[in-house]
Amino acid sequence: MSKGLPETRTDAAMSELVPEPRPKPAVPMKPVSINSNLLGYIGIDTIIEQMRKKTMKTGFDFNIMVVGQSGLGKSTLVNTLFKSQVSRKASSWNREEKIPKTVEIKAIGHVIEEGGVKMKLTVIDTPGFGDQINNENCWEPIEKYINEQYEKFLKEEVNIARKKRIPDTRVHCCLYFISPTGHSLRPLDLEFMKHLSKVVNIIPVIAKADTMTLEEKSEFKQRVRKELEIHGIEFYPQKEFDEDLEDKTENDKIRQESMPFAVVGSDKEYQVNGKRVLGRKTPWGIIEVENLNHCEFALLRDFVIRTHLQDLKEVTHNIHYETYRAKRLNDNGGLPPGEGLLGTVLPPVPATPCPTAE
Repeated sequence: MSKGLPETRTDAAMSELVPEPRPKPAVPMKPVSINSNLLGYIGIDTIIEQMRKKTMKTGFDFNIMVVGQSGLGKSTLVNTLFKSQVSRKASSWNREEKIPKTVEIKAIGHVIEEGGVKMKLTVIDTPGFGDQINNENCWEPIEKYINEQYEKFLKEEVNIARKKRIPDTRVHCCLYFISPTGHSLRPLDLEFMKHLSKVVNIIPVIAKADTMTLEEKSEFKQRVRKELEIHGIEFYPQKEFDEDLEDKTENDKIRQESMPFAVVGSDKEYQVNGKRVLGRKTPWGIIEVENLNHCEFALLRDFVIRTHLQDLKEVTHNIHYETYRAKRLNDNGGLPPGEGLLGTVLPPVPATPCPTAE
């Protein structure tokens, strides 16, 4: 008994000297992918379906502008694109009528429904563009119209009691029609795209491509791309707006191979191999609009409607409109448009002054 006592005291003393081990601080765990089968179904994957249902109820807007000389088939192509009479050929003029002295802006709205989805489509035509003897600064009315739509949206947006859904009349896409000369772009083409590419998404298209041979078409497309690059003109999809590597790979192929789209438009049907097809009848046969061996209309349609329509709207809102909005508010001292520093009404941003086209 006496021998065991000192050992007990020593053990007690040692227990007092040696501190008890402290619990280690909790380290945040790395995210672990959880198998939903183990924990049960949550329902996150229904968000897409919820968005789809809401979009189907409210519908959406898409505003497309067509610019180019008369006689290039602008109205016919847009009608072919949406498979309905959304652009009236009457927006141009007959030979008996006088050519307007200035560029006119004509917007025609339609509601198109497919598969339960409603789209309010507005086609903005620009009769008179490029049809004058002197076409100097003829793009200014178009630039003014585009900026006016930004101004309308901005005024609605800064209202205290603004609408739940602001009407969107901003131009989401501008199809610029190039004459199929087979040589080079005109000074007017370059000047228009140089100034308007800063305020709207421009998609260049070669009109009536059936007037060129396959070799002429390929050479002309390469020449147009080269000229646009030399003059620093960026068309949609712009390189700096590619969000990731997948977007860059897809858009690079479009920029380097497809642009500008060489297209043929027609709203007439013909019988080919037992099928009804849209096409143009020539002494040599039927040029099928949707046949990739005949023209690139199908590529343009897929690009504008089936793959990039939403992106066209997002680039318009996040880039072009935001640029206008920032400049407008900065010029106005941070106040809403229409109110100056002393309560004076300020005019909208004017069209960018342009040098005289050569």
